[in-house]
Amino acid sequence: MAGVLGASAFIGRRNAPDAEHPGIRRWYQHLDKPAFTPPDAAFGAVWPALEISMAVGGYRLLRHASSSKRNASIALWLATTGMIGGWTQLFFRERALAGSAVASGAMLATAGAYVATTHKVDRVAQATAIPLVAWLGFATVLATSVWRRNTKAT
Repeated sequence: MAGVLGASAFIGRRNAPDAEHPGIRRWYQHLDKPAFTPPDAAFGAVWPALEISMAVGGYRLLRHASSSKRNASIALWLATTGMIGGWTQLFFRERALAGSAVASGAMLATAGAYVATTHKVDRVAQATAIPLVAWLGFATVLATSVWRRNTKAT
């Protein structure tokens, strides 16, 4: 689990639209974004909190005895966590706006399945993922809007 968290964080950091990645930053700043796009600082504040919360939930699941429900929860935790880094690769590095919008929806579905499955194992672990599901719902609407606003009509 630590490897998935670490890899996801590394990939996300590698693709961050900040001063260390000026090409990514310029591209991101020039996108046509909707008015409801949060300021850049909000993303930097929200994601670490969500990832820490998910890490706590994953740790709690690992403390339970192995069972089919616990193992399914861990598999969904791994998938959700891994998809976060993959999204940054699609959106920022590859500039695949349509793919990142689809990936946002897939992350939302996977995180929702994680919440539903984890309920049967550890309700505190479940609760740690609810903010992520809410954020991913918003992020999916945002990513879809960015994709649509930046798609050239043919």
